[in-house]
Amino acid sequence: MSASASAPAGKSIIIKSRDEILFMKEANQIVAEILVMLQKTVAPGISTYELDRLAEDLCTKRNAKPAFKGYRGFPGSLCVSINEEVVHGIPSRRRKLKKGDIISVDFGTLYNGYYGDSAVTIPVGRIDNTKHKLLKVTEKSLSMAIEQVKVGNRIADISAAVQQCVEKNGFTVVRQFVGHGIGTSLHEGPEIPNFVQEGSSPRLFEGMVLAIEPMVNAGTHKVKVLRDGWTVITNDSKPSAHFEHSIAVTENGPLVLSSRGNFI
Repeated sequence: MSASASAPAGKSIIIKSRDEILFMKEANQIVAEILVMLQKTVAPGISTYELDRLAEDLCTKRNAKPAFKGYRGFPGSLCVSINEEVVHGIPSRRRKLKKGDIISVDFGTLYNGYYGDSAVTIPVGRIDNTKHKLLKVTEKSLSMAIEQVKVGNRIADISAAVQQCVEKNGFTVVRQFVGHGIGTSLHEGPEIPNFVQEGSSPRLFEGMVLAIEPMVNAGTHKVKVLRDGWTVITNDSKPSAHFEHSIAVTENGPLVLSSRGNFI
């Protein structure tokens, strides 16, 4: 779940021990299993409420708690955002997927005191060329960002990797919402914007854990929040994609805690 770039800054950056990172990997692997299940389940006709129920049920079966349910009043367990919806879409019995849609599913867990957080955007059947390219570029931008998760680099190196990949392909990055640190709180420092900001940028140290989450629009970068107070949509109603992983900074490079490889 993304953080608002307009939220008060100054949250502490908390360094995790190796044992804590192992706990966080367990939390994130539950998220990974749930996202893979959703990838296999998404199909025309299913409601976003059904997806939410399936995600929460599997989470509970793994003895974890859904991290987003009740967070600042969010009513669901799963953030489900369709087409022009960027992030934080609310599950609904009335919203049923149609062929040609894209759906971003973002899920978090709380397990043994530590949070996991990851997201993926899924095509519903055959999608058009613009949406196909949008998904590929957004996922690629996340991969390029992860390559910058090295001791001694800065958050700005991550931001630059995303922005350069996205903009050279003709898309835009959302600026109003950002990635974040994660640990015993869902949102810790530092903020991780998907574009380069002026001024100094935090350096990466071993033991930091980062939720990196490119949110990429096919049209303008500008977004707005709907009356429900949660759902973020693009200003021009063009589609948006969202991919996220939680990554630990280690002396050997990035460790992707939410990797889905074990479940595919």
